[in-house]
Amino acid sequence: MTDAGTTTDPGTTERRSPLDEVHRAEGASFTDFAGWQMPVRYSSDLAEHHAVRQHAGLFDLSHMGEIVVVGREASDALDYALAGKLSAIVEGQAKYSLLLARDGGVIDDLVVYRTGEDRYMVVANASNREVVAEELRNRTAPFEADVFDESDDVALIALQGPDALEVLQQTEGFGIQGPGNDGDDFIAAVAALKYYRAIAAEFEGTPVLIARTGYTGEDGFELYVAPDRAKRLWDALRETGGPRVVPCGLASRDTLRLEAGMPLYGHELSRDILPVQAGLGRVVALTKEGDFVGREAVEEGPADGARVLVGLTAEGRRAPRAGYAVFDGEGEDAREIGEVTSGALSPTLGHPVAMAFVSPDASEPGAKLYVDVRGTRVPASVAALPFYKRGS
Repeated sequence: MTDAGTTTDPGTTERRSPLDEVHRAEGASFTDFAGWQMPVRYSSDLAEHHAVRQHAGLFDLSHMGEIVVVGREASDALDYALAGKLSAIVEGQAKYSLLLARDGGVIDDLVVYRTGEDRYMVVANASNREVVAEELRNRTAPFEADVFDESDDVALIALQGPDALEVLQQTEGFGIQGPGNDGDDFIAAVAALKYYRAIAAEFEGTPVLIARTGYTGEDGFELYVAPDRAKRLWDALRETGGPRVVPCGLASRDTLRLEAGMPLYGHELSRDILPVQAGLGRVVALTKEGDFVGREAVEEGPADGARVLVGLTAEGRRAPRAGYAVFDGEGEDAREIGEVTSGALSPTLGHPVAMAFVSPDASEPGAKLYVDVRGTRVPASVAALPFYKRGS
């Protein structure tokens, strides 16, 4: 045992979730992700994907980073440090935001929760946890605000799917934080919880932050809890949901977010990409007063002809994959005008889907393009994102 909630094998530096033993008992296959050994699948990618679309899936996301910014000037500090206007959100609200470099490139995409009047929790991607914490420390230094990396003190479980609300309401042991509240209060509170809102709750006496957020395109919740209580919470949700709640790995999470058109850092987002190129111009609050890191570069915009993110759909079974080249024709004289960033045969839709950066003159919906799939030019059409919308 090293940090709270993180275990390693003797002689190695790999990190393991506080739910590691649970995953192994469930027969999970593992993959290295940012130095963590995390479940990639339990049964099959397809079964887990469909479970989330049809009923509910349970994900271990304890590898994510949780960084707290607290202090009298925490709001002003984050308004300067991040691209969004975090001072505008109220206690119990969350906001998707971006940590930009001074040249406007994306260092990481984040979800920021306001958990108190002068307290925020910034959730970072596992691969960027350390750099996000360091950037926040540097950028908030002129303000009356302190930054604490609490990642090792937090486990994160996501319950996603159309049955998520019912399962959460039926799980015994939950209540709203504070005296005089019982299970009925909790049932009403989670039912009333809006998207990108969070409530302070308890599970068997342990504090749990419950957020109506997720990365699958479905309704669902993300639950932040102490590492030593994660197994009990996981088991309770599994027991309550029965066959409706299926443990899911990172592979199905990837196809779910792809169908929902959600960007993945290192694929659709990077330090070489400005937010507007990835369709995230709306995330940058250019109307907020004062400066923020990356503002000048964002206002200047990308270079003429800079590639932009689009959706691609194709027929058949041959799916474009990350790194595949995109052309404006199938002949030898065709121009290479882009590159696929993510792609898969969509389990929900039954045909290939992908996201790609292409030349702006080839980005209109309906444009006919070609993807080089292992030496064969496969026709594809530019499509609006997302590919899948809940309830449609």
